[in-house]
Parts: sequence; C-alpha cells; structure tokens
Amino acid sequence: MDKKKYYITTAIAYTSGKPHIGNTYEAVLADSIARFKRQQGYEVFFQTGTDEHGQKIELKAGEKGVTCKEFVDEVAGEIKNIWDMMNTSYDKFIRTTDEDHEKQVQKIFRKLYEKGDIYKGYYEGMYCTPCESFFTESQLVDGKCPDCGRPVTPAKEEAYFFKMSKYAPRLIEYINEHPEFIQPVSRKNEMMNNFLLPGLQDLCVSRTSFKWGIPVDFDPKHVIYVWLDALTNYITGIGYDCDGDSSAQFEKLWPADLHLIGKDIIRFHTIYWPIFLMALDLPLPKQVFGHPWLLQGDGKMSKSKGNVIYADQLVDFFGVDAVRYFVLHEMPFENDGVITWELMVERLNSELANTLGNLVNRTISMSNKYFGGEVKSTGVCEPVDEDLKAVVLGTRKKVEDKMEELRVADAITEIFTLFKRCNKYIDETMPWALAKEEDKKDRLAEVLYNLVEGICIGASLLESFMPETTERILAQLNAGRRSYEELETFGLYPSGNHVTDKPEILFARLDVKEIMEKVEAMREAEAEDNAQEETKEDAPVIDIEAKPEVTFDDFMKMQFQVGEIIACEEVKKSKKLLCSQVKIGSQVKQIVSGIKSNYKPEDMVGKKVMVLVNLKPAKLAGVVSEGMILCAEGEDGKLALMTPDKEVPAGAEIC
Repeated sequence: MDKKKYYITTAIAYTSGKPHIGNTYEAVLADSIARFKRQQGYEVFFQTGTDEHGQKIELKAGEKGVTCKEFVDEVAGEIKNIWDMMNTSYDKFIRTTDEDHEKQVQKIFRKLYEKGDIYKGYYEGMYCTPCESFFTESQLVDGKCPDCGRPVTPAKEEAYFFKMSKYAPRLIEYINEHPEFIQPVSRKNEMMNNFLLPGLQDLCVSRTSFKWGIPVDFDPKHVIYVWLDALTNYITGIGYDCDGDSSAQFEKLWPADLHLIGKDIIRFHTIYWPIFLMALDLPLPKQVFGHPWLLQGDGKMSKSKGNVIYADQLVDFFGVDAVRYFVLHEMPFENDGVITWELMVERLNSELANTLGNLVNRTISMSNKYFGGEVKSTGVCEPVDEDLKAVVLGTRKKVEDKMEELRVADAITEIFTLFKRCNKYIDETMPWALAKEEDKKDRLAEVLYNLVEGICIGASLLESFMPETTERILAQLNAGRRSYEELETFGLYPSGNHVTDKPEILFARLDVKEIMEKVEAMREAEAEDNAQEETKEDAPVIDIEAKPEVTFDDFMKMQFQVGEIIACEEVKKSKKLLCSQVKIGSQVKQIVSGIKSNYKPEDMVGKKVMVLVNLKPAKLAGVVSEGMILCAEGEDGKLALMTPDKEVPAGAEIC
C-alpha cells in the first residue's frame, strides 16, 4: 500500500541578509511537523528555500559593489548553512534564481496575460522598498508602511496588473466553505474583514524601475513582481509545468497540505496566492498557518535596535537541541513569543538539565550501581506502576492531538509531562531504600526497568523536536527508536539488556551571570565590528589645501622607519608636548610630539609608530627632539598615530 503523502512548505527566506532566530524559528517549526508526520508513516516532502529578486537586493548588491547574483549566492548559502546547522530535514531547497523556476514564472505570466487576467497600465501610489509593496494613502499607518512601519515613497511607473477582483467572490466563498484553510482563525477574520470584504484592488505584478528580477519575456523592460515570482515556488519546486507537462511528483504532491508562514505575509498567501492558483485552474493548498513572531525581550528584532539574536550565536552557547526546544516550546499558538538570553538559561536549567537530563542520568547510574548496568523485568509490580504506565502510554495520543492542531509547544509539554511523571515515580518508589533490603531486589529491578521503558518511549516521541537528544538518550540506554505503533505498548525494552556504564551529561547547568557576561562581551565585539564596517562604508573625507609639488629626488631625501616607543613622559614646561624615547633599529631617538591632548604617556609605551628619522634636531620647550612621529588629524582636530597594520620590527624601512 502506498504511503499517504504530506507536502509542507515554509515561506522562502528573503536574501537581503542573515536571518535572525525569529526567521530561523519557522524552519525549525516546519521541520518538527515534517519529522512527526514521517514518524506517523506519511511520505513527507518538505520544501524550503530563498526568495532572491527585487529592488532591495539590487540596492544592497550595489552598496557592496558586487553583482546581484554574487550577493544572493552568498546570502542563500548562509541561510542554507543555518537551516542545516539547525538539523532541518528539508527535501528540497529551492532558489528563485534557479533556471527552471525562472522559466516557469515567465510561462505563468504569459499564460495569465493571454487569458486576460493580466493587463498593462500605470501604477501610482506609495511604495515600501523593504516589503516590495505598493499601498494607497488610506492603507498607510501614520503615513508609513502598514506591514513593517518603515517610510514609503511616492512611485509612478508603467506596470502590468492582475485582475484580483475577478476572483475575489470565488475566494470568499472558498474560505467560508473551508474554515480550516486559514489558521489560526484570527488570521482568517483579519483577511476577510480588512481586505476581501471591503473589495480587492487589482495587483501590480511587474516593475520597470529596477532590473533585478525575472524579465517579462514578451516585454523585457518589465521584471515580474516579486510576489508572483516568489509564491509560485510552491509549485515550480515540485515540477509544475505551465504547458501541461507537469511531473509525476507534482501530480502526487499538489495541493500542498500545509504552507507554514509568518503572520506578516498572511495576506499574500491567503489572498494573492489562492487567486493566482484559481487563475491557473489549480487546487488551493489545504491549509495556510500564519505563525506568530518570536520577539526579543524589548520588542521585534532589528539591527537598528541592536537586539538581534542569531541562531548560530545561541547554538554556540547552548547547543542545537536546546535552541530547538526553546523556540518550539516557548512560542504560543497565536500570540507572539519572547526570547531572551536569561530565559534560555532558565529553561535549559529547569527543563532540560533538571527534568530530562537528571532523569536519564539518575536512571542509568542506579542501574549500574545496583545491577552492573543490567535492566531486567521481574514482574514484581505495585499499584504505582500502573499510573506510571498509563501516563507513558497515553502520551502518544495527546501529542498526536496537539500536532493535528499544529500546537507544537503543547505537544512538547505533553512529552515533558511524561518525563516529570518518571521523576515523580523515582520519589514514590525510592530505589535507594529498596536497595538496602535484599528481599526487595526484584522490586528494585522492576522499578528501574519501568523507568528505562518510560524514558525510551518519551525519547522516541521527542525525536521530532530534539532529534540529536533522542539519539543520545537511546544510545546510552542501548535501545532503538520505537516505531509510531510501538509507542502505545509498554514492555518492549529487552529484559536483560545493559545500559552504558558511563552516562553522559545531556545538558549541563549554566550560570546566568557567566552567560550574560559572555553575551555582553560578544555584543561589544559586534558593535565594534559594525562600527568599523560603517566607517569603511560611510567614512567622511577631508580635503586640505594642496602644498607645492616636490620632486622624487626631494622625497627620497626623507627617511621613514618604524619606531617602537619604549618610554614616554610629559614635557613639564608645556601643556601640549610629550617626550618619547623611540627605538629605531639599534638606536634610541628622543622625539617630542604635540599629542598630549590625545594620548597619555602610559598609552604611548609599546606602540609601533611611523617616524621621520632624518629631520634636523630642534629644541621644543627646552627639550631636544631628534625626529618626528607621524600622525593623522581628523576634522575635529583629534590626532591618530600612524601605526603598521601588521607586526614589523622596530627599524623597518617605510617606503
């Protein structure tokens, strides 16, 4: 019998820059659903990828001095690396610069044009470059973009438009007849009341003001608007062909079972995308789920706020599965979730280290201490065992019910309820007390067997959310992952099997103070790097009055060398001068410099500087100076020593 298919997609990530943990959350969420469906026996196809066209990309590439393709290649590679680092089990990573995708988008545009659904006109309105969206004045919020809150600019240009209103009544009817189509329900109400029922305007689907996009093949000065391009990835990625020669994979997988997206792009996926599909005579996806945002403690993440957290940073501190646990468990079903470094530490210590890690470690340690690692069922049962077994065996159904509703956080809570029940079982049965009585050894063995069995079932259920942790737990128990059907049977762990003799710590407890000190150091380093980058990109320039030209022979008379300052003190008779002893090769020269307002004597010692060595000696404030230390002067009059950017010995010639 063929397995039932399940096609799940994420929104494709926009390649304008490195995705933060809020963006990464979506890929991890989709992965947990895909893994759970595979565990249930579905044939899953999980597609993710990158959205790579648009004016914003063109501008950013120009700022970096690279081609648009070079820019998106780099960012797409970084996004893919982060998805891989987070252990996401996608089946396809599509890029909208893929040749087959671009070809199909052109064919789709032409087909809709020839059908009369697309026509040429002029667009005049307010345009938000980051969102790649046009808005009317009435749609703006406080004069800014209603989606991202950024400024908008007036724009007028020739464009092609899609007749949205033609299909609006049909879409309204579909949504009313399929209440499961848009989830959560609050998102459906928002789309109906704010967009569909007031009446849809025709949608701009091409641009002429930039070039980085898929050209309209019959009118090349136009590029296809990013949303028509990006949304169609869900069908082009599985082999859709506009000419009717679609692949067997497309015929099998479409319609998608779930589009998983952020709530900020719900309009595009529940209004524009369904209408495009209707125009192509294709069935609509079964469900679109608009998940909430994962916010920093002080609001939505943005570089301008300096509160962005990246997945690789979190992984460096906590490990992949701890990060997966947090973003999946801390995100509510409808409301925005919050992530902070302090909260990460608290959850790792309380749930992962205490509830789970300590349970596994105690169980393995007691099995080794009392039975040399052997885990054996003796059949010596007591009533308390039945309650443990009921909780363990009831967990699969509870997790399944939560996952059917896409309540992933609640599903994880059910699994940790199982682990907490196992911890309570230890307190109830007191293995350490049983071990003191010889006639209780069989009872002790049964208690430890029940614990190992409960952990095996819990760990197998945990695999969709924390796959590496499941693997580590089962390896220590010398057990395989249970099939989905086996998760409702207690007693499958082979009696007489042996656990590892050296249990490993799954999650080490962390000190929040130490973590925050490291985080602060990391932020300071980032701020310094960003400042240097901004300096490179936006550094002001100074024009000074030109001096008379000199000949090469004149220049060659001057001798410049690297000097190392070995001592420095203030010149007592001056408010401006410092006197430095400068080692140049085997010599030491005394040089007086007017830099006291910018450098303290102790700051000078040890620095390597550029020195004009053969300057005629002179007395300054009564002190002999035998050369000149070179500095640069900023517009504000501040001085900066000219120093080599690589390690060179004192005395090296500057040429």
